[in-house]
Formats: sequence, C-alpha cells, structure tokens
Amino acid sequence: MKVARADEKFRSLLTSGKMAVIYYTVRGQELVSAAMMAALEIDDYLVTTYRGQHDQIAKGVPLGPLFAEIAGKATGTCKGKGGSMHITHPDSGVMVTTGVVGSGLPIANGLALASQNRGDKRVTVTSFGDGATNIGAFHESMNMAQLWKLPVIFFCQNNRYGEHTAFADHTKVDSIVTRAAAYGMKGVRVDGNDAEAMYRVAKEAVDRARGGEGPTLIEAMCYRMMGHFFGADFSYMPPEHIAEMAAADPLPRLRQLMLDHQFTEAGLDAIVADLDAQIEAAAQFAFDSPFPGVEELRKDVFEEEIAA
Repeated sequence: MKVARADEKFRSLLTSGKMAVIYYTVRGQELVSAAMMAALEIDDYLVTTYRGQHDQIAKGVPLGPLFAEIAGKATGTCKGKGGSMHITHPDSGVMVTTGVVGSGLPIANGLALASQNRGDKRVTVTSFGDGATNIGAFHESMNMAQLWKLPVIFFCQNNRYGEHTAFADHTKVDSIVTRAAAYGMKGVRVDGNDAEAMYRVAKEAVDRARGGEGPTLIEAMCYRMMGHFFGADFSYMPPEHIAEMAAADPLPRLRQLMLDHQFTEAGLDAIVADLDAQIEAAAQFAFDSPFPGVEELRKDVFEEEIAA
C-alpha cells in the first residue's frame, strides 16, 4: 500500500505541475517488490534500476529524503544530485540505483562476494526487468554467482515489455527462468501478483543464500500498468494485453487477501489514511527543502579536490 500511495502522489504532483522531473511510475508492480523486500533484513543489500521506486520504498528508504532526492533538493538521499535514477541509501541497504540496463548484476555480485568474504550473512538482491536479461552482464553475472555460490538473488520483474518492445520480440525462449539451468542455478517462476506465492518464493531464495547454498534466479511475472515513463501511452501494446493486465491488477487482489485475513474495510482505510499523511509530510519536506548550493557543484566528484 505504501508503494502504491507514494506512486500515486508522485503522479499527482507531476500532473498538477507542482513537480517537473523524469519519473518512472511503478503502477502494477507494487506487490511484486513489496513481497521480495519483506523477505529481507534491513541490512541486506539491494541493487535496483532507474525504474525502482517501488524497490526503494519497500526496502525502507525514508519517504522524506526520497521525495527530496527526486525533486532535486539538498536534503535528498544523494543531496539532490542523483534524482530518481540514482537513489542510494546505505542505511536501508539500497546500495545502488543504476540508470544503465543490466549493469546492476555485476555490482550485486561484488557486494555478495564481499559479504561472503566477511562472513556477515548478508544477502544481496539485484532487481531488473526482462529486457536486461539479453545484456552480456546478465549471463556473466549468473555464471560467476553460481560458480562461487554467492549469496545473491537475481530478481527479474518480468512485466512483458523491455521499454516499448514486447517480450516475444526481444527473447525467443519461453521464459527467463529457463536460463538458470544453463548455469546449474536454481530458478523459480512465480506469479508476482500473488502476495503469498511471491513471498514464499522470495523467502526460500533468501534462506538459501543466507545459508550458503548459493544464488537463485526469480522470474516474477507482473504487468506495467502505465507507460515506460510518466507521460508515455500504450500505443505499442495490443488491446488484449491491456485488458489482461487490467484484470490482473494486484491492488484489489491484495486488498481482498487482507480482508480474508481478518482485516476490516475500516481498518484498511485507516492504514491508507495514515500512509497518505506520511506521504503528504514527505512531499512537503521536499518542497520546503533548498536546492543544492553552487558550492556543491564539484563536491562528491573526486575523493580529494584536485586543483586545476
């Protein structure tokens, strides 16, 4: 719910003109990420992508600094210098948000190797879309992780489209998970809109990694219910796909699951009201925060300032 309400707020700010930034809406992929991150500990590592606001929120990045970073403010997670495509917040385990497709996988291997060498029992999750599975780094990282039994989870959120290209037009295997077998790796395909199934698969992969049994490739099937970026339309999607994803909306499905597990309508409404209050406060924090000063222009570029 927190992911969904925050995403809705971002979209309303953009639509109203109160914020003017590049934003990648996560509508339709809220649950898949929430279930995966719920299986992790706060000090476990996450490497995500520029379409990763759901991952970041679910992993625990505070809303105030997150909103401020996306708004380009000095109080943001990266002092307003990264924006939505480069969120980093080590305190919640969000180590890297990368804007380069497929580049997060070898970075995740590096974090997992460090954990393995230290024996700290941390698990690293690298989140990516189906389009990234055709990048060389995907195959190299899978091979290395399995060879060294790294405590890493390759978390493919397969929303059926790589930007504007349908899965069948960029990949000729039936599913991403079949590629795990090429490396002797455990692979699981799961309905990412089924909260119980998604959490069960995620928890098993986390327990395997933490227990020294090596990596897992998870292919979580989901839908991107809005355009690739905010403002994009569905002109490239066939009508039957649009109807299919509308019928599979994870939010009503989750609400019904919660009602089936002793929650009441009033109780859920109260949760949403509390979340909305937190999100409003975060947005106001961002608006009230200053932009970075000109003195920040050359900071964080070099480890030590180098005279011209």
